[in-house]
Amino acid sequence: MTQAKKVSLVLEDGTRFEGKSFGYDHSIAGEVVFYTAMTGYPESLTDPSYTGQILVSTYPMIGNYGVPTDLLDEGIHAHYESHKVHISGLIISDYSSEYSHWNAQKSLGDWLKESKVPGLYDIDTRALTKVLRVKGSMLGKIEFEDEPIDFYDPNKENLVAIASIQKKETYGNGEHKVVLIDCGVKNNIIRCLLERNATVIRVPWDYDFSGEEYDGVFISNGPGDPARCEKTVENIKKVMKTEKPIMGICLGNQLLARAAGADTFKLKFGHRSHNQPVLLTGTDRCFITSQNHGYAVSPESLSDDWETLFINVNDNTNEGIRHKSKPFFSTQFHPEASSGPVDTEYLFDEFIQNIIEFKQKA
Repeated sequence: MTQAKKVSLVLEDGTRFEGKSFGYDHSIAGEVVFYTAMTGYPESLTDPSYTGQILVSTYPMIGNYGVPTDLLDEGIHAHYESHKVHISGLIISDYSSEYSHWNAQKSLGDWLKESKVPGLYDIDTRALTKVLRVKGSMLGKIEFEDEPIDFYDPNKENLVAIASIQKKETYGNGEHKVVLIDCGVKNNIIRCLLERNATVIRVPWDYDFSGEEYDGVFISNGPGDPARCEKTVENIKKVMKTEKPIMGICLGNQLLARAAGADTFKLKFGHRSHNQPVLLTGTDRCFITSQNHGYAVSPESLSDDWETLFINVNDNTNEGIRHKSKPFFSTQFHPEASSGPVDTEYLFDEFIQNIIEFKQKA
């Protein structure tokens, strides 16, 4: 490696960490959050749910397997969760400039530079994560000496409008027509639907799809505060009147809950990992799940027509809801994983089965 520039991470409470640059040499501000996954940084960095956030990895060494090829498969990237890096910045402890993997085409540092995303290493990420756990996720900035910058709160913007596509796109030619509300969707959600004989009609977050021909609706993950997606909520309410099957993931769980009249709130430091245990309510079945969210549903605000589907074993927060009589359900975690465990991918099968049964009744 060439001589790395010295750079600072400054938190809104005045805490400062000094490190070295291995990405794009440019100051940036955002919300500082941490994730505990040991693998899967190409997937995490391209997850649109991280829009506006400076990501801290608790795993000590990052970059040792490089970055995969940008191969397209059925119109979407085969190895990424979107078409670009969505994080604002990356904070790690030890950067591996040497990488080795059969599918690698470049280093993580080169990828960040191409994507114009700064990266810091030689940071005590254990100490930094402790600050975030005690005080909660907070604003921060990656600041180079010759480029001062102000703090920026991404949650004051409608980040979904930034992460969503701008016009309708269609994938596949399956039997089941699924409208996918793109609030910042991960590619593996599309892959999971295509594998189950679906035609995926991907629409922008605020698109009125009531005139579309479809069998079911899927509400995707995405970044930011669900309270800023009023147009999406109104469109979900229209679908609920038709009683066609609905499934939501992550932000989709929060938006479905808001369409049902429930409230959402911001978590202290969120859930961002591959090892979050969730319990299927009414059973002893516990699943290890992949998660990435900073907001949650207030289960006590659900009406009597709805019930909690999953509960987080660590902090008892809501991890999913379902309607007691209609084919509507959602999860706060990511059944499609990518990266992470795939123990709950069967929920896509349940969604498709709901579509099949609904069409049989029609």
